[in-house]
Amino acid sequence: ASGAMGKAVAINPTEGVVYAPANATVTTIFPTGHAIGLTTDSGSEILIHIGLDTVELNGEGFEKFVETDDVVEAGQKLVSFDIDFIEEKGFSVQTPVVVTNSNDLEDVLFTNETSIEQGDYLFTAVK
Repeated sequence: ASGAMGKAVAINPTEGVVYAPANATVTTIFPTGHAIGLTTDSGSEILIHIGLDTVELNGEGFEKFVETDDVVEAGQKLVSFDIDFIEEKGFSVQTPVVVTNSNDLEDVLFTNETSIEQGDYLFTAVK
């Protein structure tokens, strides 16, 4: 919330799937599937963390479709997750999307929309 990791937006998912927000390389995907790091073709570094404290689930409720070093296209399925299971275990599925190298960019401009669908505009990193 403080922005210490970079400029971010939080998404309250209604579908249990994370799609690549841009053409990118998977720089890291946690063995548990709860978090994924991407470097976009334009150099933005993005961390997508599914839920809050969900590392404690040890991968239960998550399915990975990519691995570290995979090259992905915008809109490609990266991870699926069971919203009901995660919430039943007492965790939030609120998903921060952080541009971790924001300090290296001129700005990060996020959408003003309060509801987005897969494929909708989320942000632009300005170099």
